[in-house]
Amino acid sequence: MLVFAASSMTTALDQIAESYQKQTGRTVTLSYASSSALARQLAYGAPADIYISANEKWMDYAVDQAVIDVNTLSPWVSNALVVVSAREARTQIKLDSASLIHAIGNARMAIADPTHVPAGIYAKESLENLQLWSALAEKLAYSNSVRAALALVERKEAPIGIVYRSDAVASKAVHVVAEVPDASHVPIIFPKAMTPEASDAAAQFFTFLSSDDAHKILAEQGFNVVSSAPSDQEAPQ
Repeated sequence: MLVFAASSMTTALDQIAESYQKQTGRTVTLSYASSSALARQLAYGAPADIYISANEKWMDYAVDQAVIDVNTLSPWVSNALVVVSAREARTQIKLDSASLIHAIGNARMAIADPTHVPAGIYAKESLENLQLWSALAEKLAYSNSVRAALALVERKEAPIGIVYRSDAVASKAVHVVAEVPDASHVPIIFPKAMTPEASDAAAQFFTFLSSDDAHKILAEQGFNVVSSAPSDQEAPQ
């Protein structure tokens, strides 16, 4: 059983899979990358059973490529954006150009690549709506996943970065210095679905993703569980 999941799900999904294995004795293989990379791998024929995306755009792409069983598609969790810095730097930052540029200094702010990584798409949308993008565009360091952006801050290669709230919860090396307003971007929804070739074993794990045990882990890791009804949220374009 192989699960493709957005890199921002790493900590929570590792714990969920561990809980599932303890309860059932069944092993779950997890493969993490950016949602875009995973969706393209599915389209190229990768034999995954379950796909969890960090936004609906890439899930829609997988649906269009006929590599998703649409009858299993539903939103799973929601998330939020935060600005983080290394643990030693706990000073709160205002979301204005002067404060952010001062915090960045001669370095760059880490974000996921806004051309294809959901966290970066949301971050760019927020910065544009907050009228900060033009001031910061030349002060950004792009990463191929949100966890890679987080790692730049953890290693102090970037003084600050924009990541998901769940990433900040998962890391012991960063501190939240600003909350990005939810209203500055479309809702951050993580949908899940099975592929048409998914095994019976995968279907059982897919059901476990909606269990109370899984929901408890998700909440502890900074996610909000959303409705299991078919997804109709607007996705970043």
